[in-house]
Amino acid sequence: MHDGFDTHQLWPYECLRCWHVWEARYTVRRLDDGHGHTVEVWLSNGVPVQPPWAGACCPGCGAFHVTSFPPGYLSRHPELVPAPEPAPVPAPPPVEPLPAVTSAPAMRPRRLLLGLGVPVLLIAGYELYRVVLAVAHTN
Repeated sequence: MHDGFDTHQLWPYECLRCWHVWEARYTVRRLDDGHGHTVEVWLSNGVPVQPPWAGACCPGCGAFHVTSFPPGYLSRHPELVPAPEPAPVPAPPPVEPLPAVTSAPAMRPRRLLLGLGVPVLLIAGYELYRVVLAVAHTN
């Protein structure tokens, strides 16, 4: 590649899904290959990208159903430019969590003790009663 020159273009877009309007800045590098052919390389932030008319993606919703306006269109139609986003509101200070209720976890062992202990005590009491009755009848 021999001689070349760069131009800067501002391409306006509109998402046909969420109606988000934005502009993207491109640098177009035109290079002469020395054999009479000119090559265009599209750059965005110094990184080679596809031309603006091929595969633009909405930064708002991620849709690929995007249309572009002619360069300079938004400067002639400022009503289409979205209002600047309001300044972010600082998040409120974190609230200390309430102390955990200790009765619910403590109830589980009690319930388990009641669920298993009461039947065991009833069976043991019945067996003891039978033994006492058997000893009383033998005397």
